[in-house]
Amino acid sequence: MIDSIQIGMSGLTGFSQGLRVIANNTANLNTPGFKTSMQQFTDASYSGSDYSGRQMGQLGYGLKTGGTTISFRQGEFRQTSNTLDLAVNGQGLFTLKNDSGKTSYTRDGQFQFDANGILLSKTSGAQVMGLDAQGNIGPISIAGKNTLAGKATSTVKFAGNLSTTATDQTVAGVTIIDASGTEHTLSLKLTNTSTTTPGTWRADLMNGTTVVGTGQLAFESGRPTAASATMAATFTPAGQAPVPLTLDFSANVTSFAPGTLANLAVASIDGFLPADLSATTFDADGTLVMTYANGETVNGARLLLGRFDTPDAVGALGGNEFEALDPDAWHTGPASGAFGTIRAGFVELSNVNLSQEFSDLVIMQRGYQASSQIVSTANEMLQQLFSMKSR
Repeated sequence: MIDSIQIGMSGLTGFSQGLRVIANNTANLNTPGFKTSMQQFTDASYSGSDYSGRQMGQLGYGLKTGGTTISFRQGEFRQTSNTLDLAVNGQGLFTLKNDSGKTSYTRDGQFQFDANGILLSKTSGAQVMGLDAQGNIGPISIAGKNTLAGKATSTVKFAGNLSTTATDQTVAGVTIIDASGTEHTLSLKLTNTSTTTPGTWRADLMNGTTVVGTGQLAFESGRPTAASATMAATFTPAGQAPVPLTLDFSANVTSFAPGTLANLAVASIDGFLPADLSATTFDADGTLVMTYANGETVNGARLLLGRFDTPDAVGALGGNEFEALDPDAWHTGPASGAFGTIRAGFVELSNVNLSQEFSDLVIMQRGYQASSQIVSTANEMLQQLFSMKSR
C-alpha cells in the first residue's frame, strides 16, 4: 500500500509540473518571440524477477518527469508602426550582448537606438550585434551619422531637343552644389554655329554674365557625336574650392532638322546638400538603412543572426532570450539562406497554440485527479487494515 501511495504521489508531482509548464505557456500568450515548452514524462524503474533471473511480474515505481523541450515553430507576424521592430522570417535569432559581455539570442525584435546611437533591445537593454563592411562583429551604431555631409556636384545631365532653326537657346536653372554644401545657379547658353560648321552649337556655361566653361556640341543625324557628347567645365565659387563639372548630352539630347521644338532642359544633377538623419530601418538582408532629409540613403552594418542544429543546444534565460548550451551546435552569420530574411515594421508573436494548451490542461487535470484517487484508495485500504488489527 505504501508503494501505491508513493506511486500516486509521483503522479501528483509530475502532473503538477506539467501544469506549471502549461501555465507558463498560457501566461506568455502575448509575449513577442516567446517559444512554448512541453514537459517530458517517462515511467520510473521496475522491480521483480523469479529465481532464474527472468523479469517476471515486473512492478513499476510510478511517473518520472524529464526535462522540457522548446518548440521553435515560427509565430505569426504582427505589423507595427515602428521601423525598428524586426522579425526574422526563417530560423535565425537576433544576437545580443549584455553589459557583462554575455552573448544571448532572441526572436523578440523590438529594438531602439539609445542616446549614444547604439541599437538596444527594448526588453533587456542588451546591445544588438552586427557585422561591419569588413565582417567584424560589434554593436550596431549610428553614432556620428546623425548628419550627412554634402557632396559637390560633378555631373549635369541634359535632355530635350535643340531646334535647328533656332539661333540660340539658354537653359536656366543649372543648380550645382559646391564642396561646402552651398547651392549656385548657373545657366547654359547654346549658340547655333551651323552657318560655319553644319550641325554644331557653341556651349557656354554661365555664372551670371561670366563664362566659366566653353565647348562645342555637334550633331550627326540628330544625335550628339561621341566626341562632343560630354563637355568639361570648372566652376570656382568665391572663396571656395573649384568644382569640376561634366555636362552630359549623351543620353536624350536631339537636334532634328525639320523641328522647331526647343525644349532642352536639365534632366538630373548629382551631388546633394548636407542633411540630418530622418529615418532608420533594416532591409530584407538585415542591412541598416539610414535615410536623410535630402532623400539620400546610406547603408550601415548588417544584423548578426544565430541559428542552431538541435534544440538541445538551446537554453531559455527569460526576458525573451536564449543561451547556447552547446556552442559547437550554433552558427552565426548575416540574414540569408538558412538564417532567414528580415521584415522591418513587424514583430513575431508567441507560438503558443491556445487550443493545444487547453487540451493538455484537461489531460493534466484528469491525470492529477486519477493520481489523487490512487492515493485516497491506498489510504483507505491501509485504514481498513489497521482497523482489522485493532479488533
